[in-house]
This record gives sequence, C-alpha cells and structure tokens, in this order.
Amino acid sequence: QTFTEHDLNYQVVIVEDNSPDGTVEVAEALQKSFKKDRIKILRRKGKLGLGSAYLDGLKQADGDRIIIMDADLSHHPKYIPTMIQEMEEKQVEIVSGTRYIPGEGGVYGWDLKRKITSRGANFLAHFFLNPQVSDLTGSFRLYDRKALEQILPRVQCTGYAFQMEIIVLARKAGFRISEVPIVFVDRLYGESKLGPREIVLYLKGLIHLFFHT
Repeated sequence: QTFTEHDLNYQVVIVEDNSPDGTVEVAEALQKSFKKDRIKILRRKGKLGLGSAYLDGLKQADGDRIIIMDADLSHHPKYIPTMIQEMEEKQVEIVSGTRYIPGEGGVYGWDLKRKITSRGANFLAHFFLNPQVSDLTGSFRLYDRKALEQILPRVQCTGYAFQMEIIVLARKAGFRISEVPIVFVDRLYGESKLGPREIVLYLKGLIHLFFHT
C-alpha cells in the first residue's frame, strides 16, 4: 500500500532461515498475491546468521537502493517514502531510522529493562566510537546499493553489534549518513532474541571496533 500510494517501484526479498513460526507460508501467500517479480523468497537450511542473510538477500535484490527492515512490521513501511526523500535531498548513501531523536522518534511496547539496555548500548557506542549517529543498534535503514556492497563483506561482528559495525565502517569509508525519526513498535507475537548472550556479543563487538577502527 505504501509503495502504491507513493508510486514507488519495489521488490521485496524475504530471507527465510527454516523458521518454525510459519514465515515461509505467509511469504508464499504474499508471493501468489503480488507475483514472483515483486516478492522473492530465499529459503536457507537453517540459522546462518544476520550478516549472511543480508549478503544473500542483497544478491537476490535488483534495485539500486536497498531497504532493510524487520518483517514483523516493528518497522512501519510508512517511513520509507520519508527515508527516500531524505536520501535524495541530502545526497547521502545511508538513511537510518532512529528511535532517539527527542520528541519525534520513540519505542512502543518495551519494558523498562529493554529501554535501559538499548539506551545503554547506544551510550557506550557513542562514548567509545563517536559514530555521529543517534541510533546505532536499529536496523531499519535505506542504503545505496554500492555502499552496502562495499561494507557488508568487511563486517565481522555478529548479533546487535552487526548494525553498529555497518555504521562505523561506513563512516570510515567516507559514506554520508542521515537519520529520520521513527517509532519502533515491539512485536505482538513471539519473543525478542535479546538475552545475556546477545549482550556479551555486543560488548565484544564494541571492544573490537574500538581497537580496530
């Protein structure tokens, strides 16, 4: 609906890692409704990681601009036209959706622990890395394809640090980044993957980037 209302040419690539929650069935139903040239489904044999999902999905995509977002609609498509406009007007290679522009961005549905964890992660990243971006752990972003193709093969971090490293490497490579405010709505079904293991991976990634970038 968003793409149609704004007369945008689009293609949706769904990377499906053998999930037991019925994702592939929903994706196939969408493919029948919108045709295979609009909806591409990439089936993989198991959980192969976020980084490889990005790389494999990028290979399937045909466009010069790539939007990466959560398929559970925690990232609302209504922000996409604004992100495209921002990229065109500011002549940047990356537009990041941020939850942390005061009075505009935000989150809905998180408990206090999750809010403190996210704020803490971003504070540490700002203190140690100075990335000049307000929301480093968010994944709702619009990329110029050439920039993404250059950055992704160099990313080493996993988990939530993956998003952080993309921005850090983009800055180091001289790519321009802008932000637009978004409201992140927590998923209605299922559970967040955030736990002690993900926090440890994030801290390891932060230390790695501090010493190697």
